[in-house]
Amino acid sequence: MKRSAIRKRLREYRAVPVEGYFYELLYCIMTPQSSAVNAAKAQRNFEANDFLNNDIDPEPLLHQPDYYIRFHRSKAKWITEMKKNFVDIVKVTTGPLLASEKREWFVKNVKGLSYKEATHFLRNIGKNEGLAILDRHILKNLKLHGVIHVIPVSLSRKRYLLIERKFLSFALHLGISVDELDLLFWSNEAGEILK
Repeated sequence: MKRSAIRKRLREYRAVPVEGYFYELLYCIMTPQSSAVNAAKAQRNFEANDFLNNDIDPEPLLHQPDYYIRFHRSKAKWITEMKKNFVDIVKVTTGPLLASEKREWFVKNVKGLSYKEATHFLRNIGKNEGLAILDRHILKNLKLHGVIHVIPVSLSRKRYLLIERKFLSFALHLGISVDELDLLFWSNEAGEILK
Protein backbone atom coordinates (compact mmCIF):
# COMPACT_ATOMS: atom_id res chain seq x y z
CA MET A 1 0.00 0.00 0.00
CA LYS A 2 2.79 2.42 0.90
CA ARG A 3 4.63 1.66 -2.33
CA SER A 4 1.66 2.69 -4.47
CA ALA A 5 1.18 5.88 -2.40
CA ILE A 6 4.87 6.73 -2.76
CA ARG A 7 4.85 6.12 -6.51
CA LYS A 8 1.71 8.22 -6.85
CA ARG A 9 3.41 11.08 -5.01
CA LEU A 10 6.48 10.81 -7.26
CA ARG A 11 4.21 11.01 -10.33
CA GLU A 12 2.62 14.14 -8.83
CA TYR A 13 6.07 15.72 -8.48
CA ARG A 14 6.87 15.02 -12.13
CA ALA A 15 3.54 16.58 -13.14
CA VAL A 16 4.19 19.97 -11.48
CA PRO A 17 3.90 22.56 -14.28
CA VAL A 18 6.58 25.23 -14.75
CA GLU A 19 4.22 27.83 -13.33
CA GLY A 20 4.22 25.83 -10.06
CA TYR A 21 8.01 25.93 -9.67
CA PHE A 22 7.96 29.29 -7.91
CA TYR A 23 5.86 28.07 -5.01
CA GLU A 24 7.75 24.79 -4.72
CA LEU A 25 11.00 26.74 -4.42
CA LEU A 26 9.37 29.08 -1.92
CA TYR A 27 8.35 26.02 0.12
CA CYS A 28 11.93 24.71 0.15
CA ILE A 29 13.29 28.06 1.33
CA MET A 30 10.79 27.99 4.22
CA THR A 31 11.38 24.44 5.46
CA PRO A 32 14.78 24.67 7.25
CA GLN A 33 14.18 24.74 11.02
CA SER A 34 10.41 24.80 10.42
CA SER A 35 7.92 21.97 10.15
CA ALA A 36 6.89 20.69 6.74
CA VAL A 37 3.24 21.10 7.80
CA ASN A 38 3.74 24.80 8.61
CA ALA A 39 5.72 25.38 5.42
CA ALA A 40 2.86 23.81 3.41
CA LYS A 41 0.34 26.09 5.15
CA ALA A 42 2.49 29.12 4.39
CA GLN A 43 2.90 28.00 0.78
CA ARG A 44 -0.87 27.82 0.38
CA ASN A 45 -1.17 31.32 1.85
CA PHE A 46 1.43 32.68 -0.59
CA GLU A 47 -0.49 31.06 -3.46
CA ALA A 48 -3.84 32.41 -2.22
CA ASN A 49 -2.32 35.91 -2.21
CA ASP A 50 -0.84 35.37 -5.69
CA PHE A 51 2.52 36.43 -4.26
CA LEU A 52 4.35 35.78 -7.52
CA ASN A 53 2.31 38.40 -9.36
CA ASN A 54 1.68 40.88 -6.55
CA ASP A 55 3.96 43.29 -4.75
CA ILE A 56 3.46 41.95 -1.22
CA ASP A 57 5.79 41.97 1.77
CA PRO A 58 6.43 38.26 2.39
CA GLU A 59 7.28 38.62 6.07
CA PRO A 60 3.69 38.71 7.42
CA LEU A 61 2.85 35.64 5.33
CA LEU A 62 5.55 33.70 7.19
CA HIS A 63 3.83 33.96 10.56
CA GLN A 64 0.10 33.68 10.93
CA PRO A 65 -2.13 32.58 13.82
CA ASP A 66 -2.15 28.95 12.62
CA TYR A 67 1.53 28.59 11.61
CA TYR A 68 4.96 30.06 12.10
CA ILE A 69 8.08 29.85 9.93
CA ARG A 70 11.25 30.22 11.98
CA PHE A 71 13.77 32.90 10.99
CA HIS A 72 10.98 34.64 9.12
CA ARG A 73 12.90 37.91 8.70
CA SER A 74 15.86 36.25 6.97
CA LYS A 75 13.59 34.01 4.92
CA ALA A 76 11.49 37.00 3.85
CA LYS A 77 14.66 38.61 2.44
CA TRP A 78 15.68 35.40 0.67
CA ILE A 79 12.18 34.98 -0.79
CA THR A 80 12.18 38.58 -2.05
CA GLU A 81 15.56 38.07 -3.72
CA MET A 82 14.48 34.73 -5.19
CA LYS A 83 11.38 36.38 -6.66
CA LYS A 84 13.52 39.07 -8.34
CA ASN A 85 15.77 36.42 -9.87
CA PHE A 86 13.09 33.86 -10.70
CA VAL A 87 13.35 34.23 -14.49
CA ASP A 88 17.01 33.11 -14.31
CA ILE A 89 16.11 30.33 -11.87
CA VAL A 90 13.50 28.96 -14.31
CA LYS A 91 16.03 29.02 -17.16
CA VAL A 92 18.42 26.89 -15.13
CA THR A 93 15.65 24.61 -13.85
CA THR A 94 14.29 23.87 -17.33
CA GLY A 95 17.67 23.98 -19.09
CA PRO A 96 19.95 21.17 -20.25
CA LEU A 97 22.21 20.92 -17.18
CA LEU A 98 22.32 17.68 -15.20
CA ALA A 99 20.45 17.74 -11.89
CA SER A 100 23.76 17.77 -10.01
CA GLU A 101 24.86 20.84 -11.99
CA LYS A 102 21.54 22.58 -11.37
CA ARG A 103 21.90 21.89 -7.66
CA GLU A 104 25.36 23.45 -7.61
CA TRP A 105 23.98 26.54 -9.35
CA PHE A 106 21.08 26.82 -6.88
CA VAL A 107 23.38 26.53 -3.87
CA LYS A 108 25.62 29.29 -5.25
CA ASN A 109 22.89 31.59 -6.56
CA VAL A 110 19.74 31.21 -4.44
CA LYS A 111 20.07 32.42 -0.85
CA GLY A 112 18.59 30.04 1.67
CA LEU A 113 19.30 26.89 -0.34
CA SER A 114 21.83 24.36 0.83
CA TYR A 115 22.38 21.01 -0.89
CA LYS A 116 19.45 19.55 1.02
CA GLU A 117 16.97 22.29 0.08
CA ALA A 118 18.17 22.52 -3.53
CA THR A 119 17.71 18.76 -3.89
CA HIS A 120 14.34 19.00 -2.18
CA PHE A 121 13.22 21.57 -4.75
CA LEU A 122 14.41 19.43 -7.65
CA ARG A 123 12.66 16.37 -6.19
CA ASN A 124 9.41 18.30 -5.65
CA ILE A 125 9.27 19.13 -9.36
CA GLY A 126 10.42 15.65 -10.47
CA LYS A 127 13.84 16.73 -11.70
CA ASN A 128 16.33 15.47 -9.10
CA GLU A 129 17.56 12.52 -11.21
CA GLY A 130 18.25 10.39 -8.14
CA LEU A 131 19.93 13.01 -5.98
CA ALA A 132 19.23 12.54 -2.27
CA ILE A 133 17.64 14.86 0.27
CA LEU A 134 19.75 14.33 3.38
CA ASP A 135 17.47 15.62 6.10
CA ARG A 136 17.45 14.44 9.72
CA HIS A 137 14.88 11.70 8.99
CA ILE A 138 17.00 10.25 6.21
CA LEU A 139 20.25 10.51 8.19
CA LYS A 140 18.62 8.81 11.19
CA ASN A 141 17.49 5.92 8.98
CA LEU A 142 20.85 5.64 7.25
CA LYS A 143 22.48 5.29 10.67
CA LEU A 144 19.83 2.81 11.78
CA HIS A 145 20.60 0.63 8.73
CA GLY A 146 24.38 0.91 9.17
CA VAL A 147 24.94 2.99 6.03
CA ILE A 148 26.59 5.70 8.15
CA HIS A 149 28.02 5.35 11.65
CA VAL A 150 27.23 8.79 13.04
CA ILE A 151 24.79 11.52 12.15
CA PRO A 152 26.91 14.57 11.30
CA VAL A 153 26.26 17.80 13.18
CA SER A 154 26.64 19.73 9.94
CA LEU A 155 26.96 18.81 6.28
CA SER A 156 29.75 20.39 4.28
CA ARG A 157 29.60 19.92 0.52
CA LYS A 158 32.16 17.13 0.70
CA ARG A 159 30.35 15.31 3.51
CA TYR A 160 26.95 15.73 1.83
CA LEU A 161 28.18 14.24 -1.44
CA LEU A 162 29.93 11.36 0.39
CA ILE A 163 26.79 10.40 2.34
CA GLU A 164 24.68 10.84 -0.79
CA ARG A 165 26.87 8.29 -2.62
CA LYS A 166 26.43 5.86 0.28
CA PHE A 167 22.67 6.38 0.16
CA LEU A 168 22.64 5.75 -3.61
CA SER A 169 24.63 2.52 -3.13
CA PHE A 170 22.29 1.39 -0.35
CA ALA A 171 19.21 2.04 -2.51
CA LEU A 172 20.82 0.14 -5.40
CA HIS A 173 21.62 -2.76 -3.03
CA LEU A 174 17.95 -2.85 -1.95
CA GLY A 175 16.70 -2.61 -5.52
CA ILE A 176 14.65 0.52 -4.85
CA SER A 177 15.00 3.99 -6.32
CA VAL A 178 16.52 6.71 -4.14
CA ASP A 179 13.31 8.72 -4.45
CA GLU A 180 11.15 5.83 -3.24
CA LEU A 181 13.52 5.02 -0.38
CA ASP A 182 13.63 8.69 0.59
CA LEU A 183 9.84 8.90 0.84
CA LEU A 184 9.66 5.55 2.62
CA PHE A 185 12.13 6.69 5.29
CA TRP A 186 10.42 10.07 5.57
CA SER A 187 6.93 8.60 5.88
CA ASN A 188 8.10 6.07 8.47
CA GLU A 189 9.39 8.95 10.58
CA ALA A 190 6.64 11.51 9.95
CA GLY A 191 3.75 9.06 9.75
CA GLU A 192 2.62 10.37 6.36
CA ILE A 193 3.97 11.16 2.90
CA LEU A 194 4.44 14.89 2.92
CA LYS A 195 6.36 17.12 0.51
